[in-house]
Amino acid sequence: MALSLAGLVVLSACSTSEGTLLQNPAVQTHEYTFTEVVRGLKRPWALAFLPEGDILVTQRGGEIRLVRQGRLVATPVAGGPEVQAGGQGGLLDLTLHPDFSSNGLVYFSYSKALEGGVTTAVARARWDGEALRELEDIFVADAAKDGGRHFGSRLLFDGGGRLWVTVGDRGEGDPSQDLSNHMGTTLRLHDDGSVPEDNPFVGEEGARPEIYSYGHRNAQGLDLHPGTGEVWLHEHGPRGGDAVQRVLAGRNYGWPEVSFGREYTFLPIPDPEPGQGFELPLHHWTPSIAPSGMSFYTGSRFPAWRGDVFVGALAGRHLRRVVFDGLEPIHEEVLLEELGERIRDVRTGPDGYLYILTDSDDGILGKLEPAGHD
Repeated sequence: MALSLAGLVVLSACSTSEGTLLQNPAVQTHEYTFTEVVRGLKRPWALAFLPEGDILVTQRGGEIRLVRQGRLVATPVAGGPEVQAGGQGGLLDLTLHPDFSSNGLVYFSYSKALEGGVTTAVARARWDGEALRELEDIFVADAAKDGGRHFGSRLLFDGGGRLWVTVGDRGEGDPSQDLSNHMGTTLRLHDDGSVPEDNPFVGEEGARPEIYSYGHRNAQGLDLHPGTGEVWLHEHGPRGGDAVQRVLAGRNYGWPEVSFGREYTFLPIPDPEPGQGFELPLHHWTPSIAPSGMSFYTGSRFPAWRGDVFVGALAGRHLRRVVFDGLEPIHEEVLLEELGERIRDVRTGPDGYLYILTDSDDGILGKLEPAGHD
């Protein structure tokens, strides 16, 4: 790896000794360059591309930063939510409304203080080009607990304009099997926070109607499959068992009853098997890579990557590419390992490049470009 003063790294996909990679020699790869766009972000969590080329970035401490014309604007964006930052909590994901060009709505997930503790909340505000206006909470999860673990918090709009939200188990496990709360769930909402009538638990006594799937631990990756339009997620396991899943209506994903991981005390957890009533993962990582951020690559700059899943790795400190043939994973590669950075978010940019955020007090917004491009 050669690093220039301009922050340009010329790399190709490589493998790692951590865990076992799926190897398929028929799968093509790309050489690429990695370029720092900006540095100096403080614990960035998520990014969103604005139509005119600007980029919004959340920082876990509560600030929203604006990248304009390739530079980090010195003053944070005004008008964001008041967060209860601590542990894994703070200002977390953000996404734009599908009709952002006409309504200017930006959605945020964050940890919110309540009388019963801290929970995951979703707020929206209107972007005026410089600041956020008309901030309002549209959803507050029934997941208030003391402590700063497992807020989940990825946001996604699907092709029908419905908003998906992941909520972590808040570090407690068992509530993920209880439909009377939002812990350990994936939620599906209308853009104003109301409940779609065709959600699977609408009308079921004792069940929260926002829930679409349950039995999750802490999902921090969420994206739409470019071929089927289905929602896919990945979630953190304990000691291993990080899982890639399709999100199917009303399904139970097993946590904490089953997992390919083990407890932090090293006590075993039963592996998921067919016939148990739990949805099996499409793929899992054991030992854990601590996945965060997820993007199906849909650009044209890297033709061999189209449709592949890219996942940031926090513990693994790399970017992971997973190639699926339908629902079967057939190949994996590790990218950006030489950077030695915890990768928090990954997104396909409107310019066809692949963008990442690194999770540190001197965080980087960077992009992958084809090697040798003009």
